[in-house]
This record gives sequence, structure tokens and C-alpha cells, in this order.
Amino acid sequence: MKIERIRTFKTKNYYPSDLGKPEHHIDNELSMAVKAGNRIFLRGQTGFDFEGNFHGKGDVAKQADNACHCVKQLIEEAGGTVNDICKMTVYLLSRDDRSKVYPVIAEHFEDVYPCSTGLIVNGLAVPEMLMEIDVEAVISDDE
Repeated sequence: MKIERIRTFKTKNYYPSDLGKPEHHIDNELSMAVKAGNRIFLRGQTGFDFEGNFHGKGDVAKQADNACHCVKQLIEEAGGTVNDICKMTVYLLSRDDRSKVYPVIAEHFEDVYPCSTGLIVNGLAVPEMLMEIDVEAVISDDE
């Protein structure tokens, strides 16, 4: 099975210095997406775009919108479409944000019907992150 790593990056070069705490010195080598055969695994998507710019500081809906745009683009770069999405996990810091995030997700992924799990967590990678979307997809063999 062929494994393709899409949009590789080093965390020390990705997170801008004006976000997060100065002690953010983690140096990992990661991919935004990995395609293994017909399966696609995405790194959790947030308010960060592909250039490392953060969108929606203090606005969970804007972060969700950016994350959804990134999910769509990564799935397409891996050779799939949003209709190939099978599993979506949404991480939120506040239960109250469900009413702001889920309508954004519904707008971006209308008629997709993935399995979905929503989790309320204590924190994410940097304090500005209010949400994160994790996605797995399988490219259909059917044309």
C-alpha cells in the first residue's frame, strides 16, 4: 500500500511566535494529511491556515470556518472529496460553543452524513484555539 504524506512541516517553524507561550519549543515533523491506499487521515484543523496564520482569535465560529475550508482543501489534495469523509471528531473548550460551531460545519458539509463525535476538552495546543476538527475519509472505489 502506497503512503503519501501531504503538506509536511516542522512544528517549530509552523506556530507563529505571537501565538502561544514562549515555551512552545516542540520540534515535531508532521503532515497535514496522510493518504494510505484509499484512506485519508487529517491532522486536526483549527483556526490556523496552511501558512501558519491564525484566523478567528476569540471567535469560535471563524475558527470553525477556517478549519472546514482546510479540511475540504486537504481532502481534495489527497484525491478525494468531502463526500468521502467517514468520521469527524470535533473538540471544543466550551459546551456553549456547540451552537456556534455545528451550524458552520453543517454549512460546509451539507449532505455528507459522516459519523461524528463531539468532545469538550480542557485545552488545545495554544490558548487561542477554541476548537479543532479531526477527520478520516475513505475514497470510494465507485466512480
